[in-house]
Amino acid sequence: MNKCEILAPAGSMESVVAAVRSGADAVYIGAKDFSARASAENFTIDEIKDVCAYCRERNVKVYLTLNTLIFDEEMRDALALCQKAYRAGIDAVIVQDLGLALLIKKSMPNLPLHASTQLSVHTPEGAKALEDLGFQRVVLSRELSKAEIKEIADATKIELEVFVHGALCMSVSGQCYFSAMLGSRSGNRGRCAQPCRLPFKLKGGNGYALSLKDASLVEYLNELEAMGIKSAKIEGRMKRPEYVSAAVRACREGLDEGRVSEKTADTLKSVFSRTGFTDGYYKGKRDKNLFGYRQKEDVTSATNKLLSEIRNSYKDERKSVGISMALTLKCGEKAKLCISDNENTVTVYSEAVAEIAKSSPSTKESAEKSLSKTGGTPYYLEKFDFTTDEKAIVPTSVLNAMRREALEKLSTIRGKAPEAVILPFELHKTGTKAQNTAKQFVARFSDTDVSDEFKKAKRIYLPLFAPVKEYERLIKSNFNVCAEIPRGMFGIENQIKLRLAELNNIGVKAVLASNIGAVYLANKMGFEVHGGFGLNITNTESLTAYEEMGLKSAELSFELTKSQIKELGGNIPRGIIASGYLPLMLIRACPNLNSSVKCSNCTGSTKMQDRMGENFILKCDGNCTEVLNSVYLSLCNEIDIFCGLDFFTLRFTVENSVEKVENIRSFSSKHHIFSKITRGLYLRGVK
Repeated sequence: MNKCEILAPAGSMESVVAAVRSGADAVYIGAKDFSARASAENFTIDEIKDVCAYCRERNVKVYLTLNTLIFDEEMRDALALCQKAYRAGIDAVIVQDLGLALLIKKSMPNLPLHASTQLSVHTPEGAKALEDLGFQRVVLSRELSKAEIKEIADATKIELEVFVHGALCMSVSGQCYFSAMLGSRSGNRGRCAQPCRLPFKLKGGNGYALSLKDASLVEYLNELEAMGIKSAKIEGRMKRPEYVSAAVRACREGLDEGRVSEKTADTLKSVFSRTGFTDGYYKGKRDKNLFGYRQKEDVTSATNKLLSEIRNSYKDERKSVGISMALTLKCGEKAKLCISDNENTVTVYSEAVAEIAKSSPSTKESAEKSLSKTGGTPYYLEKFDFTTDEKAIVPTSVLNAMRREALEKLSTIRGKAPEAVILPFELHKTGTKAQNTAKQFVARFSDTDVSDEFKKAKRIYLPLFAPVKEYERLIKSNFNVCAEIPRGMFGIENQIKLRLAELNNIGVKAVLASNIGAVYLANKMGFEVHGGFGLNITNTESLTAYEEMGLKSAELSFELTKSQIKELGGNIPRGIIASGYLPLMLIRACPNLNSSVKCSNCTGSTKMQDRMGENFILKCDGNCTEVLNSVYLSLCNEIDIFCGLDFFTLRFTVENSVEKVENIRSFSSKHHIFSKITRGLYLRGVK
C-alpha cells in the first residue's frame, strides 16, 4: 500500500526542528546558492551536514533544492555544491534546470533526482518524459484538478509530489517572467520580487487581479494517498517556524485521522492566510473564490499568544524511533547493555562490576523503568530483555549513565551520512556557434491572418487548434506551416494527440513545443520538434540535453544576455524572440474570473492596469491566459550584433495585419514600428 509522506519547508534550523517535532516525514531546504528562495536564510554546507544528521537520526529525509536556472559560467559551481551536499547526507535533490539534472545523474548516479514544479509538468506525457530521463519523482504543477492528478498517477510509475498547503503563484511555476522584466529579479533564479501581490486593476475586480489565496488540501490527504501520491508538500521556506509546525500538524491529522479538527484548522488559518484558503484548482472550480490578498485581519490574527502556543507544542522531542534493549547483570561482571533500532546495534558496559545484592537484587521491572526514560531523545522503548543471575544489583545512576552513553552512540551511527558515489564528468564545449549571426527568421501567430510577406520565413507557427481549413489554405499557398502546441496543456493532452494526428494527415510535419511534455509527445508521434522559450534553456548542457531528446532547433530563454548567448555550445540551431509583446505569465485562473468580464463576453484579449498606469494585455486561448508585457519588444536595430544565433522569432499575439507586415519590414529598414519599445533583458540581464 502506498504511504504518502508529509514534506515540510525549512528555511532555518529552527524550522527543521519545528517540522520534525510536529510530525514531518521529510524536509526540503536550500543552500546559500541556486535556491528558488534566495531570500530565505538557507544553509551552508556545514549546516546542511547538521540538518542531515539531525533528521537521519529521527527517520526524516532531507531534500536539497537546486531548483533555479543555471548559466554556463555557474554550472561547475552548481555541480560542486550538489556534490558537497551529497557528501553531507542529503537524500535527494530537487532540480529545475534539465542540463544540471542530467549532469547530476551522470556524476552522482545514486542520488535521487526530483523534478521541481518549475519544470511545469502537468500532463501524463510530461511525467513520462522525466521518468525516461531517470528522475525518481516529479513535483506537479499546482493548478491541477483531482481528476488530472489521478490521470497522471494512473499513467506513470514515477513518484508524484503534490503541493497541499501554502501560497499559490498566479503563474504556472517556471513560466513567470514578470519580476525579471520589471526589475531584473528573476523568479526562475530565486529572486522573485512578487509583483503579482501588488495592485492590478480590472473592471469590476478587487484591485488585486494577480493575487490568489493560499491553497489548502489538508482535508484530502487520504484521497491523494489512495491515488498513489507519494509526497504531500507544504509551501513556505520563507515563513516562520510556527507556520511550519501548524501546517505539518494539520497534514499529520488529515493523513492519520482522516480529518482536521476545528482547532487545528483555526490555528492554521490564523498563523498565515490571505483571507482564508482555497481548494478551487483541486476541485476544478476556477472562479473568483480563488482570489485573495493579505488584509489587516490576516496579519493581526497571528497573535503573540498563538505563536507562543505553537512554539510550546514542539518544545519537546517527538518519540519517533522505536528501539529494543537487552540488559545483562551478573555478579562480579560489568553490566552489559545492548540497544538496537533493528538496523544498528550498540553495546556499552558499566565502569564497575555488579555486586551481590544485600537484600533486593535488580529486577526486570526496576531496570526497565530506569532504562525506558529516554526523554530528550527521539527514542522510545519497544522491547526489553533482561538476563540476570538473580543476585546482582547495580545502582539506578549506573543504568542511567549506560543508557545515555548507548543512545549517544546510536545517534552518532544513525546520523552518519552514507557513502556518496561521485564519478568524474566533463562539461560540453561552449561557444560552438559564436561566429553565427541570425540570417533567417520564424514567425509565430496567435491567429491565421498571415500575409504573403511571411513566405520568407523559415517556418510559421499557427495555433494547434486553428481551423484545419486554414492550415490547408496556407500549405497550398506554399508557406512552411507548423503547429504550436499550447504551453498550457492542462486537461487537454488527449485532444492535443487527436489534433496532431489530424494535422499530420494533411501534411503538417513540424511543431513548436514549449513544455517538456509536449516535446516528448510530439517526438513519439513522429513530428519534427522545435523548442520554444518556455523550455527555459539557459546553458549549453540544457541545449545538449534537449538535442538528445530530439529537438531540431531551440528558442532560447529571453532571460539570457547577448554575451551569454554567444558563449553557448551545442550543435542544434538556436534563436531568440526578437519582436513582440513578451509573455510574462502563463495563468490557468484567468484574472477576468475576478472581474465583471464574463468568459462568454471575452474577446480573447483584455487589458489590466498596474498602479503606475501601465496596461498589460491578457491573452486567453480558452484553456490558459498569457499576461503580455505592456511595452513592445523590438530588436530590429540590434539583431545584427547578436552572435551565436541561427534565427530570430517574430512573435505575434494581438497585432493587426498592418502591424505584422510593418514588423517584418522593420528588420530591413532598422526602424521599429512603435513609439515606445523595450529591448528586454538581452542587454541588462537578470539577477
